[in-house]
Amino acid sequence: MIHGRNSASKRFPRKKKQEIYCEIKSMLEQLLIFTRGGLILWTCKELGDALKGSPIDTLIRSCLLEERSGAASYNYDVTGASYTLKWTFHNELGLVFVAVYQRILHLLYVDELLAMVRREFSEIYDPKRTVYNDFDETFRQLRKEAEARAEELKKSKQTVKPVNNNKKQGQALKAGSDKGSKKSGGNLAADGGDGDNGKGRKLENGHSNGKHVENEETRITGVVNGKENTSSNISAFDVSKLQKRTKNGKKTDTVVNKGSKVDPKTKVTKKNRVWDDAPPQTKLDFTDPVDGNGNENIEVVAANQGESMMDVEEIISSDSEGEEDDDVEKDSKPEAKKKGWFSSMFQSIAGKANLEKEDLEPALKALKDRLMTKNVAEEIAEKLCESVAASLEGKKLASFTRVSSTVQAAMEEAIVRILTPRRSIDILRDVHAAKEQRKPYVVVFVGVNGVGKSTNLAKVAYWLLQHNVSVMMAACDTFRSGAVEQLRTHARRLQIPIFEKGYEKDPAIVAKEAIQEATRNGSDVVLVDTAGRMQDNEPLMRALSKLIYLNNPDLVLFVGEALVGNDAVDQLSKFNQKLADLSTSPTPRLIDGILLTKFDTIDDKVGAALSMVYISGAPVMFVGCGQSYTDLKKLNVKSIVKTLLK
Repeated sequence: MIHGRNSASKRFPRKKKQEIYCEIKSMLEQLLIFTRGGLILWTCKELGDALKGSPIDTLIRSCLLEERSGAASYNYDVTGASYTLKWTFHNELGLVFVAVYQRILHLLYVDELLAMVRREFSEIYDPKRTVYNDFDETFRQLRKEAEARAEELKKSKQTVKPVNNNKKQGQALKAGSDKGSKKSGGNLAADGGDGDNGKGRKLENGHSNGKHVENEETRITGVVNGKENTSSNISAFDVSKLQKRTKNGKKTDTVVNKGSKVDPKTKVTKKNRVWDDAPPQTKLDFTDPVDGNGNENIEVVAANQGESMMDVEEIISSDSEGEEDDDVEKDSKPEAKKKGWFSSMFQSIAGKANLEKEDLEPALKALKDRLMTKNVAEEIAEKLCESVAASLEGKKLASFTRVSSTVQAAMEEAIVRILTPRRSIDILRDVHAAKEQRKPYVVVFVGVNGVGKSTNLAKVAYWLLQHNVSVMMAACDTFRSGAVEQLRTHARRLQIPIFEKGYEKDPAIVAKEAIQEATRNGSDVVLVDTAGRMQDNEPLMRALSKLIYLNNPDLVLFVGEALVGNDAVDQLSKFNQKLADLSTSPTPRLIDGILLTKFDTIDDKVGAALSMVYISGAPVMFVGCGQSYTDLKKLNVKSIVKTLLK
């Protein structure tokens, strides 16, 4: 009996502790109010300051300063905790309200609580005041109200739930009967099931099965299409009949004979095209003279081609700046309501009380369309407009200022903020710092197929040679035929050493040996060329992840085309994702910088630069703008912004 009492007495305190723990967990982790300048005005002292890591600092750096404030929430992961952060702004007062809670809790009242706190705090806010201890009691009452409303909402959902359960149960029974018929019938391809039945099953269960149904659909349609293709090929195009006709008939022979009549004596020579007033060139074939061995007579032509465009300052003309506002105003006029002369004049003099979302929508829609025509990915343009709307909503419009010009100015500031590098991109300084430590500075060039990695690697090598930096090339593209020979040609033209091991070798080991060789020879920089790979090719992405992990380069450059639009988002996000997922390191290396190629072919379609920087957070360090070694320059942010918004 005594033993039973002791165990019972032990059990009750444990239960009490568990209840207290649940009460604590139901609360927020932190609620913070600060100015846009970074001054903290109020924090909830009841919640304490036991946050792991620095979620609020990360939110400011990665989201608010990077024009991602239009998002609904931000997830922050750290060892031992996973937080969700939600926020709202008071743009007129320049205040930011941030709530932090454990992601697993899914608190329903956070959005409403933030709105209530924003409303109450704005009434007592004074710019000269920095301490708001009297707001503690107000917050306590607001939190109780929000929690009570959330509980009511939860109860109302629970009363509706049984209807949904019956519906789901009916769907489950229907799916079960489908499964039974599927099992008895066997495989679709084996029993001759047609595509319509598979499609009907998918539509019945599509709304309850979610992502699983999508995979099932692709699997079923794959089998069905396989069967349909074979049958359609036989009925539409019989290859055996065609072969008989070509053998017996004479028509095909006569056609071939007509097409093959070419006089071998008359050789057609291609004429040079003259562009504008440029002098005609004497020859079109610029390939190197090759002897019997194939590698002896390569002419050194690039040792001195002049100053690289990296060292030339670009001059931007300031024309047509006044026309930009007019264009936006024209685009937004059809959607704006017609106003009388007196009301519009009075509003322009007095200024609008507060900007609302409805006022911003026409101008933002016009800007979004304009960005998309300049090759900005649709997803990025949408997020940018949401962020600009969040930063302007509630602000007072100044006197003699139009909504369109205000929106355009905010968008311009946002794009400049995104494209301006957050860290130093002075490679020459980093090279000299590595030289002092007696180790080579290693740059790895990565990217998809055919974007110009090897060519732009040679341009970077030429620019470094102009600054008296010794360079070594590492031929780590052991996959593509001709890749080693291509890099060898560049190395001989530039008169720099190249480390190569041929084909079908492990590129990670080749890169490691190249770095060791550069250390022995005293080379300042090692430029590592890698094979082009699509972002979905897991074996090649695994090999790239191994190369980066094993050699720990100083700079990982993603080489991307300026021609891409929506695909830029997919390429960069998946490259970073694969490098993170496939790395064996707890802190995986991601893309550090971007090299944009073929920039001279896009006219004013410069949106790929914005899309790539926005999705990766990495700066554009080089821009390839031609076919010679000097055609490499820096990204001019002002020029890009002007082109995007004109």
